[in-house]
Amino acid sequence: MAAKDIPDSESMDHTAAPCPSWRWRNLAVCNLLALVILASWLWQPTRQLWDQIDLATFRLLNEPLSSNPLWARLWAVASMRMTDIAAALILLVVLIKGDWIFAGPRVRSAFFGFVALLALLVVIRVGLFSNVVRLLHWQHPSPSLTVDGAVRLKELFPAWEESWHLKDSSGQSFPGDHGAVLLLWALFLWPAASGAQRLVVAGLTIVFLLPRLVAGAHWVSDVLVGSLFLALLVIGWGAYSPYAAKAGRWLEALAEPVLNRLRKFPGLGRISLISGR
Repeated sequence: MAAKDIPDSESMDHTAAPCPSWRWRNLAVCNLLALVILASWLWQPTRQLWDQIDLATFRLLNEPLSSNPLWARLWAVASMRMTDIAAALILLVVLIKGDWIFAGPRVRSAFFGFVALLALLVVIRVGLFSNVVRLLHWQHPSPSLTVDGAVRLKELFPAWEESWHLKDSSGQSFPGDHGAVLLLWALFLWPAASGAQRLVVAGLTIVFLLPRLVAGAHWVSDVLVGSLFLALLVIGWGAYSPYAAKAGRWLEALAEPVLNRLRKFPGLGRISLISGR
């Protein structure tokens, strides 16, 4: 494609985030879904259903750890901080691989737009939602600390805990921050993806969510209510408003000198994020 044929950020297809203008219907849908999900957790009749799902899911995922040493080792490795870093790198590769989900010339705007969304997530989570959770007493400990007979990975592999830090519990598990980032990533990529790409996005999201649920660091509602509520708010107000596009362009301008230097190294110029192509 010739350079003059490459659409700029103002004329690109706006069905995929980030977009440079308000998309009111998408924004309304994200906010409505977020409120409905949270309301279903707060309303007592449906809260009882959530509690039943929480307990049943935890027992289904956690109990096999006690009877299958190989299975327990697998999830212990998956619960390590180093595995979280490896997962983050995989998510990054999917995001910035040129001409896969995003066309090469759009990778930069997508990457920096997503970074802007992560910043917005921190503001909403730390600056707003955490205070609401505290004031309304929504906080609770994880199932590994409250369910009788829960299998603790730290107790099964104490030496691993000393060296690698296994994430299998939390005194304040609502909402799941790890889950919020994963779901935000999935919601961000979903409109631009299609077919097998969506299968990859959904599969990676589920696989990387499971370790916290299997180990008992979070209830399933911490993710499907708390994390999803946050991700929907951020994707709505961030990606379907001018915020992500404009903040992304600002971040891209800040990073341009570094990217220009990296472009001079052999091989790096082929990476769409660095080359801009």
